[in-house]
Amino acid sequence: MAASFRPDIQGLRALAVGGVVAYHFGLTALPGGFAGVDIFFVISGWLITTHLMREIAETGRLDLWRFYARRARRLLPAAIFVILATLAVGSLIMAPQEQALYSRGAMYAAAYAINLWLLRWSFDYFAADALSNPFIHFWSLSVEEQFYLVWPALLVLAAWLRPGRRMTVAVIGIVGLASFAACLWLTSLAPAWAFYFSPLRAWEFAAGGLATFVSPALWHHRSWLRAAQGWLGLALIATAYLTLSEDLPFPGWYALLPVVGTVLVLLSGAGEQGDAPGVGRWQALAPAALLSLAPLQWVGTLSYSLYLWHWPVIVYAGMLQPDFGVAQRLGCAVLALVLSALTYRLIENPARRGDWLAAAAKAFRLNAGPDARPLRLFPGLVLAPALVLTGAGVAAAYANAHLATRSIDPTQRGIEEAAEQPSLARATDANCLLDFQTVKPKPCTFGPADAANTIVLFGDSHADHWSTPLVAAARRNDTKVVTYLKSSCRASRLSTFSAVLKRDYTECDAWREQAIADIIREKPRLVVISEFSIGNLTRDMTAAGRTAETARWQAGLRSTLEAFSQAGVATAVIRDTPIGGSFADACVARALWWREAPSRCDTPRAQAANDGAAAQERAVVQSVPGTLYVDLTDRFCDSATCHVFIGGKLAFRDRHHLATAFAETLEEPLEKALFPERLGSLLPVHGEKVPEGG
Repeated sequence: MAASFRPDIQGLRALAVGGVVAYHFGLTALPGGFAGVDIFFVISGWLITTHLMREIAETGRLDLWRFYARRARRLLPAAIFVILATLAVGSLIMAPQEQALYSRGAMYAAAYAINLWLLRWSFDYFAADALSNPFIHFWSLSVEEQFYLVWPALLVLAAWLRPGRRMTVAVIGIVGLASFAACLWLTSLAPAWAFYFSPLRAWEFAAGGLATFVSPALWHHRSWLRAAQGWLGLALIATAYLTLSEDLPFPGWYALLPVVGTVLVLLSGAGEQGDAPGVGRWQALAPAALLSLAPLQWVGTLSYSLYLWHWPVIVYAGMLQPDFGVAQRLGCAVLALVLSALTYRLIENPARRGDWLAAAAKAFRLNAGPDARPLRLFPGLVLAPALVLTGAGVAAAYANAHLATRSIDPTQRGIEEAAEQPSLARATDANCLLDFQTVKPKPCTFGPADAANTIVLFGDSHADHWSTPLVAAARRNDTKVVTYLKSSCRASRLSTFSAVLKRDYTECDAWREQAIADIIREKPRLVVISEFSIGNLTRDMTAAGRTAETARWQAGLRSTLEAFSQAGVATAVIRDTPIGGSFADACVARALWWREAPSRCDTPRAQAANDGAAAQERAVVQSVPGTLYVDLTDRFCDSATCHVFIGGKLAFRDRHHLATAFAETLEEPLEKALFPERLGSLLPVHGEKVPEGG
């Protein structure tokens, strides 16, 4: 466990932050760049375990106050400065309701607990866009700080149980294995917990810690092996960067790629002084030589400040200029580097190398001669400046949240309330829109049980947002509405991948088949279908992929419609809503804050409405007897533009879900499309032949 500075570790830091920054800047060539965080975790486990074990070996104890003071001096000043600067800039860019929300995030970031706060985002299907949070990247720093809080106590416990390396290795190993097992289990069941919760990431730190106990003597005559394993480690890291993606269940098994790769690189550079003479050529071929190159050393030196700055720069640039091109990305990268260099030079390095904590402690020394020592009544005095900094950050964030809340005028408040108002179905019972895991259908009924007719609303959240006007129209036509709704589950017989579950959405397939059977058994007068359409599903695919997926979707839609048609149940398919280029609620709120027209948030029709996909959908619907195609797109779009603020109302609560207050205004056109003439002429009395649709 050498104490000397290791350039290869500095180079590893550069690779880690480089991957994260590249991923956040949208570099598609490195879809797994987010795994750079895992590299940082392993490095931290290695370094902290090395330092703590050396102190235990040399003194027989741990000075925890000194340890925490070093960590605070290293991390807090730059972090609090970036938090305060981000809050200040955000007060000019973000709308007041965003400022209030994200200021609360800043409070948790300053207290190194934002990973716990972020857990709530991941379980709310209709939460605001978490990626607009300029403090979200502090989650990994929070995990690290929580690790620093617990790890020394764990090593002290091992030493207390039985002094020596074996007990320490056993304790770290048990903790690491338990953490890894829990992480594997929850990666599929509760991905957010596996990702954000520090005990479930402890195995990555433990991997770095365990690696410090591997004896360098293993390579005393095998420097070629050290070089080979170092390159293997870099290859695993490169594989992670090139092959992982946000669609894979992570961390789980996939996190082993960056974790094992980092451990191998760390071991490759360990104990070089133990090499036998005459192996210099192998040292020259080891990856440490590459990692020691000046550019990587420079980036590694700035890695902490660069990690702090890059994300707020990206978030605010995206708010100011949604169309983020290559030139803008390069400009933001340069700005992040400049801010990082200044922060390192003026704040991070002086705080790390200076003696401001010692100076604060010196102010409390007893005036009792040259041998005076700090008051023993205050052993934690050395942490006082750190507590002041943390308190200042939390207080500033709290004050900013309070001021921002007071700045929300009635118009802004109306936008916020419109975005938060649930559909009629979800307002009645949140479980009317089933979660991802539930398979058994839950029908929800609206209207009198003895109504003359029954209509079923069937589909995903894009069917749910039609429940508000559909139920209102049904009440005026002696009709009850029964809903069969499930999050992200299309009515079309199309098996899909769930970005939330990070796997095939098998629960959707099972729910859909059971729901179709239940609906047919119920024999409603009409089934109304709406879903997140193929045009939106395939918008980011290649031309070949889009063609294949469209054909698959057309077959799935036709299969669902034919199942109802053959059972004598008519259907009406409501064309999907347009998808905007930005989150409507946040964009409109910012536009008003900047004293600009909400029209700045509109999207060209060619980009938003998917007219080509709608034509294909219409053709499928018209090919199945007893079907009706309902197209209300002109309520959102003119010939050139799709709007997000219509008639003084917010039309969408995000990019593609109708705002409930605006959905209420669609009752009349929806009624004209379905009631009463179409309901009477399209639909047969039970036992009659279903007429041709169209």
